Amino acid sequence: MVLEENECDSIVEPQITEEHIETYYGNVHCIMTGTPRANLPAILTFHDVGLNHKSCFETMFKHEDMREIVRHLPVCHVEAPGQHEGAKTLHSVYTYPTMDQLSESLPVVLKHFGLRRVIGVGVGAGAYILAKFALNHPDLVDGLVLININPNSEGLIDSVASKITEWTHTLPDTILSHFFRKDEIETNHDLIATYRHYITATMDESNVSHFLRSYNSRNALEVERPIPGGNINARTLKCATLLVVGDNSPVVEAVVDCNSKLDPTKTTLLKMADCGGLPQADQPAKVIEAMKYFIQGMGYLSSASMTRLRSRTASSSSITSFDGSRSRAHTNELQHVQPNVHATEEKRGHSQSDVSMENISHRSADHIVSKSTEVAF
Repeated sequence: MVLEENECDSIVEPQITEEHIETYYGNVHCIMTGTPRANLPAILTFHDVGLNHKSCFETMFKHEDMREIVRHLPVCHVEAPGQHEGAKTLHSVYTYPTMDQLSESLPVVLKHFGLRRVIGVGVGAGAYILAKFALNHPDLVDGLVLININPNSEGLIDSVASKITEWTHTLPDTILSHFFRKDEIETNHDLIATYRHYITATMDESNVSHFLRSYNSRNALEVERPIPGGNINARTLKCATLLVVGDNSPVVEAVVDCNSKLDPTKTTLLKMADCGGLPQADQPAKVIEAMKYFIQGMGYLSSASMTRLRSRTASSSSITSFDGSRSRAHTNELQHVQPNVHATEEKRGHSQSDVSMENISHRSADHIVSKSTEVAF
């Protein structure tokens, strides 16, 4: 469903609803912006550990370019139990939900707000939760934007390292090392001070510890890449998926590993150059640009309604199709190549091809490329 340009002027400023929703696994805190419509999905966000919807997403969602998206699509921010700003300390006998249980709380949220389908946007732990939700409820998810996702469980060595970190580091230091690499912590003092303030001043540390332990106890995502002529019925994400990670993130390898396990006809990997551990805060305009093309690829936003955001596109990019081993071709500006099904069929024998950022918008059910695509800004 494409939103036509003449519909844009009729859209009014969205109303905000904020409330707690009781699920089988405890209360989640939700902030709903906008009015759900039957022919459009909502954007459903879930934050990372140590953050809430404001500290995780505010930089991106309050960016002027994001207005071109949220004026058409309602947004529902979900916060895990006890993670919202001003939350009281959870009772000592409270059993914190697992990652699987948190993902199973989301259908209750959608039903509460009357949301039929969503485009999930998650970071870290939130990305994992949304991916698990999409695996178990594919009929409710049109697409996923997964930032810093780690599909793996903690191994024995990782588990021991986490325990040692808990003993030798304060909670804020532990969370910061989850977001950023050591060199970024040591050099980007303003950014680190900002997020340290978020953790210490806006979050209840006991509650954060519960959420962190739940995330560290996660199971590996049960996904496997479908192989034509082989395991075509492999369990994997059925929806279009955009994986995002900064090239200086501590989870780069994990995100690349996740990409290798997903359906290559539905998955795009966006690796952002000169970007730290939180792309949505570090380079929000570029993440929004990628989201715009991604959402257009599902047919929900017309080019006409996005002209202002399109006119602001000036970042350089390179895109390389790859399967297994990866290489990268560099360009100085966006290349405007319009791929089509027949051209794709003719070029399947090539290991590499350069396309534009707009290729993301053509990765719909009827216009897909045959290999995973890496986009590097």
